[in-house]
Amino acid sequence: MQTFPHQETQLLQKSYTRKDWQGGYESLTEELDYWIDDIEGEIPPELQGTLFRNGPGLLDINGQRLHHPFDGDGMISRITFTNGRAHFRNRFVQTPGYLEEKKAGKILYRGVFGTQKPGGWLANIFDFKIKHIANTNVIYWGDKLLALWEAAEPYQLNPQSLETLGNEYFNGVLSIGEAFSAHPRIDPSCTQDNGKPCLVNFAIKPGLNTKITIFELNPDGKIIRKKTHSVPGFCFIHDFVITPNYCIFFQNPVKFNPIPFALGISSAGQCIKLLKNQPTRIIVIPRNPEAEAKGVKILETQAGFIFHHVNAFEVENQILIDSICYESLSEVEPKSDYRQTDFDANSPGQLWRFHLNLQDNKVQPQLIDSRCCEFPTIHPNHVGRQYRYLYCGAAHAETGNAPLQGILKIDLESQQKQIWSFAPRGFVGEPIFVPRPNAQQEDDGWVIALVYDAEYHRSDVVILDAKNFQKGVIAKLHLKHHIPYGLHGSFTNQIFLLENAKK
Repeated sequence: MQTFPHQETQLLQKSYTRKDWQGGYESLTEELDYWIDDIEGEIPPELQGTLFRNGPGLLDINGQRLHHPFDGDGMISRITFTNGRAHFRNRFVQTPGYLEEKKAGKILYRGVFGTQKPGGWLANIFDFKIKHIANTNVIYWGDKLLALWEAAEPYQLNPQSLETLGNEYFNGVLSIGEAFSAHPRIDPSCTQDNGKPCLVNFAIKPGLNTKITIFELNPDGKIIRKKTHSVPGFCFIHDFVITPNYCIFFQNPVKFNPIPFALGISSAGQCIKLLKNQPTRIIVIPRNPEAEAKGVKILETQAGFIFHHVNAFEVENQILIDSICYESLSEVEPKSDYRQTDFDANSPGQLWRFHLNLQDNKVQPQLIDSRCCEFPTIHPNHVGRQYRYLYCGAAHAETGNAPLQGILKIDLESQQKQIWSFAPRGFVGEPIFVPRPNAQQEDDGWVIALVYDAEYHRSDVVILDAKNFQKGVIAKLHLKHHIPYGLHGSFTNQIFLLENAKK
């Protein structure tokens, strides 16, 4: 089922225009606080809780455009669902770098992915100071709201006001400047903790040998396990997966040449190059004492690049891992403009399954779906376990590379697929699956996503029935403004509102 209301006859080749897509890459400078009253459909009354989103809110500093959107300062958006209504609030994470540049009205820092200070290489040479932008994810765990950026420690925020409270060091277990990834995984039932949930996260310290540190946090937000492992080679790792017994990392085949970065010619991210003739390494690290006896295993598979994984689970002596894979790594050259991206020239992200045999150390890759897709989500109770359904952002067309304009559901058991498309003028961010209270089936719930509507230059909060997309959009909440394309977020059943908003 592919919906494309009232527009199908008007489209000849592409489901989008570049100008429409570019509109989502404009800054949102205002911090807003209001009840969302412009709604199509009806918010399910059982949907109670808070959706948090994070992403770059600023794509320029006083008109000086950033060279890459991932270098933008983190802005938290909060949509609270309560009693059939929804409330919106957003605030920037008040990092020192954000406040300094806001006061100066100009770019003061180099960005990891491409942004340089004005003035050419002479203004950037030997400047290794990188701004903490806190822009990648936001989670509520251990009664704390944390804004995450994988190169440094988290920032703690007030979940009601979104006020920045300062860095979080987990009672001193995390040291100043120590990384804490933006891609934690929540184990719904940890065997080491008598079935209680725990949050598992990691940190990467790359070099000729890379250190991978794994953290496990109990429901109170306390780090109860922390172990560091050294693996050969340079690692550029954004995401990982867990099972009850393992943490699994994909070591993309890349090389890093720091010389252009040191000389002020390129950003650090631009110094990373994909090695297409080298295999991808899969690092399997035990989580518990029983598995630790087997030691760390490193397996190899075909070359490619992975930002995001869907899930992993164990079947006898195998681990199955589902991931979004790219044939090559898209690069943003120093003098290019990311808003002029030629999608046709870049490889699409596609859904693959990797069968890891831990007895013979062999890997068998399998293409699940060739449609361009990204930002996968599943039922939270199936993290690290066998599962049937996944949801992700997807291109409107079945083939080729394009912006994400739809939400794709895949039934891994029956191979049936559903897509709800917002083309031609809608562009989709990461969807989040929210289970219906007391649901008995894995796909009984809602899929919630932010959709940028180029026609009105605003964003909509869209709610779909996760079981059956044919029911159409259950509710479309029109915001009063747009939200720049974001990165990651999470949902909690907790309801957060300031006292004046509760009235």
